[in-house]
Amino acid sequence: MSERRNWTREETILAFDLYCRTPFGKIDKNNPDIIELAKLIGRTPSAVGLKMANLAHFDPELQKRHISGMSNASKLDGEIFKEFSSDWTDLSYQAQLIRADMMGENISEAIDLGDIDKMPPGEYRERMTKTRVGQYFFRMAVLTSYRNRCCITGMEKPELLVASHIKPWKDSDEKTERTNPSNGLCLNSLHDKAFDRGFITIDDKYRIVMSSKLKDVRMDSETRDWFWSYEGREIILPEKFLPGKDFIEYHNDVVFQG
Repeated sequence: MSERRNWTREETILAFDLYCRTPFGKIDKNNPDIIELAKLIGRTPSAVGLKMANLAHFDPELQKRHISGMSNASKLDGEIFKEFSSDWTDLSYQAQLIRADMMGENISEAIDLGDIDKMPPGEYRERMTKTRVGQYFFRMAVLTSYRNRCCITGMEKPELLVASHIKPWKDSDEKTERTNPSNGLCLNSLHDKAFDRGFITIDDKYRIVMSSKLKDVRMDSETRDWFWSYEGREIILPEKFLPGKDFIEYHNDVVFQG
């Protein structure tokens, strides 16, 4: 199989989508997701892994941590990174459309979109499809960035984990914020609810801050000690997509009940 042919825009979008959903340390030719994508586009797993590492070259957060990816990235890699870093929802949507087309399937067959097929064709159905694809992308990108661990407790049970928005979905810009992985934290269900309601937050140093409104809440002493033991601790940081400082500031100012 030849790897000399140039990468197409469609193939690069698929590689970037997978990059966003893969921990940097798992960009490897033996990764099952990379093997699956390689088969789909007719390339080797090594070539797909290399393309993902090339895309990492443009990741500003990795650059700050002196992890710059491969230095032989192409002009197309940079264009794709720039284009979709300002429209995360469209990245996930375009990637799923491309994948479904290559597999000869409908997009709702490629990923679980609930009852989309029951909706009548039209603008509303397309908008809902794009929204649900974006939600799927956001959850996958956030959870994998945190290696499927709650960033407060370290819990590793995916069924009990939530990709929690720092700046609430309803207040976020559709293109740049709603499905931006840097607007997410991986939290267990209890801490997700507390964060969503403003009973906990994180500061600009990624330390956990508890609301004074929790002090008078009735609970047994063991639960109180456990809940408050995390105050002041730094969260478990993700491999990429560090929580955005603007999102944290919004949560502190608007959501948190100090």
